[in-house]
Amino acid sequence: MEQLNLVLTLPQGALTATNLGIEGFGWHRRPGSGKYFQGRTIFVDTALSNGRPDFAFQDEGGWRDAMKDTLNALSAMVPGKRTKTALSNNAFSCTPIDAYRHVYLGKTGGQVMEMVRAGELARFAAGDCHEAMTPDEVAAAIGQPKHADRQPRVYMVFCPVEFIVLSSLTPTEYAWYSTHRPGKIFRQVLFTELQADQTGLAAENLFQQAREEFEKSPGKKTKTIVSADCFNRVPFAAWVGYRHEADGGIYAGDRTRLSLWRFPAEIPYSWERAEG
Repeated sequence: MEQLNLVLTLPQGALTATNLGIEGFGWHRRPGSGKYFQGRTIFVDTALSNGRPDFAFQDEGGWRDAMKDTLNALSAMVPGKRTKTALSNNAFSCTPIDAYRHVYLGKTGGQVMEMVRAGELARFAAGDCHEAMTPDEVAAAIGQPKHADRQPRVYMVFCPVEFIVLSSLTPTEYAWYSTHRPGKIFRQVLFTELQADQTGLAAENLFQQAREEFEKSPGKKTKTIVSADCFNRVPFAAWVGYRHEADGGIYAGDRTRLSLWRFPAEIPYSWERAEG
């Protein structure tokens, strides 16, 4: 066997053992290849050591044995077998962020591009969170400086659910708040920041109304604008950081940390020109 990878595909949330490599795996999934996968994908190459996951899965309450199922899939990768599903769903929330080794963007046609690991942006200490916290109080809770400009940013969340949200929080603040807020808590979150309003995804009046809410309520932190199937509707060029005009890319956060994967210094021409 030349290689072995354990790949987390997002936002679908499957975990797959493969000996095709990441590029080969992306090509294997393209429409017309005999498969039925549609749309873009984020591929996460997770940590392996001696043919075993080099990490512990997070507890899911005992409804499945994620480690056993994954070991079975890896052991089934005999010469000649190309892929074997380990976990067919909900793998995002049980695979810890520190298991991520490489992150790739995959286009519909099977083309993949590796993102550049920027490392951890922040570590979070234990702290209380409540709905009435102001953005500045969120910043203080995680040891971040206050921001004079609280104009709402636009975030596209990939996992654990897809949606677009306006937020007066910075990426670091949003990662902490979304993994600590009562009632709407995420175990971990994967998201990117978008340019402008992306008004083509929803009626213009929705964005105007949302911005008016932020103007009238300075303590407001988030307002969801679009729900479901956002990833395939926003061009990559609309992500903050695509042209390195500002810091951005793919953010991955949990209750203890926030990490970032940036776009490479040069976007490969073949990837950029391929259909989304």
